[in-house]
Amino acid sequence: MTQSSQVTPIPKRATVVVIGGGINGISVFRDLSLQGVDVVLLEQGDFCSGASAALSRMVHGGLRYLENGEFRLVRQSLQERDFLLRNAPHYVFPLPTLVPIFDLFQGSFSSLKRFIGLGKGPSRRSAVMIKIGLMLYDWLSRKSRSMPAHKFVSGQKLRAMSPSITPDARFGAIYYDAWVRYPERLGVEMILDTQASCPDAHAYSYVGVEKVEGKEIHWRDRLTGNTGTITPDLVVNATGAWVDFTNQALAGDQANNTPRFVRGTKGSHLMIRNNQLAKALGDQMVYYENADGRICIAFNYLGVSLVGSTDILIDNPDLARCEASEKDYMLSALRFVFPDIDVAMDDIVHVFTGVRPLPVSDADATGRISRDHSHREQEPDEKRDFPVISLIGGKWTTFRVFGEEIADVVLKRLGRKRRCDTTDLCIGGGRDFPRSDRERQNWIDTVLGDLGIERQIFERLVVRYGSRAIDVAKFCQSGSDAALNEAQTYSQREIEFLITTENARSLSDVLLRRTAIGLEGGISQSLIEEIGDLMARVLGWSKTELDHHKSLLVDEMSKKHSIV
Repeated sequence: MTQSSQVTPIPKRATVVVIGGGINGISVFRDLSLQGVDVVLLEQGDFCSGASAALSRMVHGGLRYLENGEFRLVRQSLQERDFLLRNAPHYVFPLPTLVPIFDLFQGSFSSLKRFIGLGKGPSRRSAVMIKIGLMLYDWLSRKSRSMPAHKFVSGQKLRAMSPSITPDARFGAIYYDAWVRYPERLGVEMILDTQASCPDAHAYSYVGVEKVEGKEIHWRDRLTGNTGTITPDLVVNATGAWVDFTNQALAGDQANNTPRFVRGTKGSHLMIRNNQLAKALGDQMVYYENADGRICIAFNYLGVSLVGSTDILIDNPDLARCEASEKDYMLSALRFVFPDIDVAMDDIVHVFTGVRPLPVSDADATGRISRDHSHREQEPDEKRDFPVISLIGGKWTTFRVFGEEIADVVLKRLGRKRRCDTTDLCIGGGRDFPRSDRERQNWIDTVLGDLGIERQIFERLVVRYGSRAIDVAKFCQSGSDAALNEAQTYSQREIEFLITTENARSLSDVLLRRTAIGLEGGISQSLIEEIGDLMARVLGWSKTELDHHKSLLVDEMSKKHSIV
């Protein structure tokens, strides 16, 4: 057995087993653990490796959802957005957003029809309806908002702000939402925080549920082949787009007796390296309509430009990948709003695709399906001796409150009371992290006096880890270190820190989620070799195991990210 095995053995018994280590499953795991419940989290891949790694990198209230009359969802999302700005200031930041507007009144009637449930798909939105929507947006966030209210600008001012934008845009609107730098890392930090403060909390990656027999869940470690059982009092199914597949496994693969809760829609995004586009976007997001009325986004992110997204029904989330037609659609939409910027297929350095776990719906268009969250409770049956609570839907932005709501359902079933809430609980490197640029520079000055590390290097670590940069820097200084040959801004000891402290068990964990190297389009064969050799040394992999991990990474890159 190599060190790629789990750090601690999976226990035989737990009050609650959470299946699914995406952002919502992690939130339930954290909230229940903080209430004193012993919880085990089982994730079939890496933490936050599914839809939680494929969001648009926005932390937003969902302006578009107002058209569907989902006021509760928008209000809750805006509140959670503002909580995240406070609790994760190292990763979540305000995002000025520019909306080009093409018509004064045209499209108002279609918007009204969608609002009352009579619309059939997307259509263009008028200045009048966008104004009403933004006024509602500001009003719904009035109690927690820490950013400026929206404003409208003339076409002339719009083009002064963004000269490359289409001349067909007659007006512009500017409002603020937020963006998240490293969503996958935020999930991992929540797990680390929880395990540090709650000794009975245990999270395991690459562990799949094989079957259920009475009281016991049979699991299998997908990397080592180890197997075992765990007996829970209750199970939370937080597997997102895989909810129905998991419930089928929990029901002994009795598909006909398993209700269907989720219908997924695929959302793909492009990471583009194009200097013209980067210059046109600047430091703001452009939130624009394609010619068919579907909303798209574009903003600069980690040195490249993020463009998205699609919304396509899909039955099997394992088959989700960005097809050529989706790339064509997103590039066409980009040309619609930036007609003079030439973005070629070769400019795409990375793609990612996720599946939104939306509720089963008979809506005539994917945009009409609710993005709100809910749950279903299933009682014990002849196959299993424990109840199952299934999570349905949910936006990344609302993970905290969704986890809180599910925890309350579980606590009621267990006959326990809530001890605390997470409203003001800082996450990971957001703890004790300075909020303003000035405070941050003063903090860095103070810390550097104790560390003896180059300022440029430490500032880079601060961007990546927030206040945890101190721990990373100390680890890097505790042994011989050098920059990676193929990724000069990272060091060998920094990668070793991620492997040994953040449960990175595969090459893709490091290259796609613990770091942003993949999103930045920086993965090369020589880098794979370099990181692979480093991980083999730290984790004790044999040559056969190393070759296996390389093939897993290449397979994931080709299937999920269209890169071989």
